Amino acid sequence: MTKVQRYDAIVDWFRTNVPVAQSELNFSNPYELIVSVVLSAQCTDKRVNMVTPDLFRAYPDARSLGEAPLEDILEHIRSVSYPNNKARHLKALGQKLTADYGGVVPGTVEELMTLPGVGRKTANVVASIVFDEPVIAVDTHVYRVSHRLGLSRGKTPYDVEMDLEKHIRPADRPIAHHWLILHGRYTCTARSPKCSECGLAGLCAYHSRHAES
Repeated sequence: MTKVQRYDAIVDWFRTNVPVAQSELNFSNPYELIVSVVLSAQCTDKRVNMVTPDLFRAYPDARSLGEAPLEDILEHIRSVSYPNNKARHLKALGQKLTADYGGVVPGTVEELMTLPGVGRKTANVVASIVFDEPVIAVDTHVYRVSHRLGLSRGKTPYDVEMDLEKHIRPADRPIAHHWLILHGRYTCTARSPKCSECGLAGLCAYHSRHAES
């Protein structure tokens, strides 16, 4: 099977079997999404969704977040991973959004990456979900699933991103991120992947290697 054939078959399987796939973070606007994605780094969406309702009630916009005492932000997010760093990032994020963008989340990956606490993955998530940009965010799940399925051999998240965007047409890229991340979260798990339950097993390079061993 050529790489093009593999991509086409895998995308077709997802399109048929997972026609709806979206973020599991709870948000109602771009500001809430970018804050939630910053908080989700090395943390579960479930945990983030537990802390953000109170956080957004206290700080409903970028200005209020930027003006909030650091200790108060920290108190709201104490149960997430790396709360001290994330509290500093969120306060600085609110300040920069207010000062440079009038409190409005910018719409390009390049602009998003100028914001505190926002790396390429976070920028791609926001650009894809909110602005329908044809980019694919690569987190640990997407990285792992892409390698196991044989979609990429890239050594870095950026390499994997470039492989995915080269072979997945722009119209499919926004949902493709969710296909891969949800597949990695619930089926192609880091430990003990559920190959016997996976509809992609017949197309999977990882499963093929282990079935032969």
